[in-house]
Amino acid sequence: MRSADALLGAAAARLAGAGVESARLDARLLLAHVLGVAPGSLLAGSSVAVAPEAVSRFDRLVVRREAREPLAYLTGRKGFWSHEFAVGPGVLVPRPETETLIEEAFRLFPDRQTPLRLLDLGTGSGCLLLTLLHAFPNATGTGVEQFEAAFAFARTNRAALGLDDRATLLAAAWQEPALGRFDLVVSNPPYIPVAALDGLAPELRYEPRQALDGGADGLDAYRDLSIRLGAWLVPGGHVLLEIGIGQGEAVSAILAAQGLEMRGIRADLAGIPRCVVARRTG
Repeated sequence: MRSADALLGAAAARLAGAGVESARLDARLLLAHVLGVAPGSLLAGSSVAVAPEAVSRFDRLVVRREAREPLAYLTGRKGFWSHEFAVGPGVLVPRPETETLIEEAFRLFPDRQTPLRLLDLGTGSGCLLLTLLHAFPNATGTGVEQFEAAFAFARTNRAALGLDDRATLLAAAWQEPALGRFDLVVSNPPYIPVAALDGLAPELRYEPRQALDGGADGLDAYRDLSIRLGAWLVPGGHVLLEIGIGQGEAVSAILAAQGLEMRGIRADLAGIPRCVVARRTG
């Protein structure tokens, strides 16, 4: 049997050679996943003996990570806020910048007992909707997702968080159903300009293109959403939309042209403007 430390050293070298910036960490997370142990138990100098079958499983995962398949697809899990979400091929991997929308929702509604009605458009894994419902125990919400693979992950995550009774999931495009009225609408729509897709990190080749492709200028989804938001928001209701780098002014103008009151643009932890906040006034 081989030691964990030897396996990690060899795997980290392979991943670094493939351009993975967090090579040592990724190797440790993959081996911990294979062994079913906490990653912290595999720090440098670990003498844990790894059985041949586990070595083979680990090597297969390292090969896939060398090809730049997302780490979250290999482990089947991704942390978001204080939860773990099931993810895999066909669903966008939750990212820290999307947590900016959660932070803004908490600022808008400081009373966690508020009986909010929530709508998440293009819910994907459900990370936004389900995180908010978990935080607001009297809230109910609807997540709309048209792609089958992503919808399946949303259902899995809803059950895992015990939210079947408060989260309605609709397998539809957001243009299709009559959704009702909501206090808060959230969305992480596709916003990458199509010409920029091929220049993104290699991992994004594996993620669903429909969750990334925002059209020629990256703003197609915002234009489509803007003409519908008034019908979904109660008077005084808010919308939080994730945006790409440099899109704040353009998205704000699109929403304002449809009569929404702009309430600001919030930055993520890296200081990048990431969340447009708007409100229906009447």
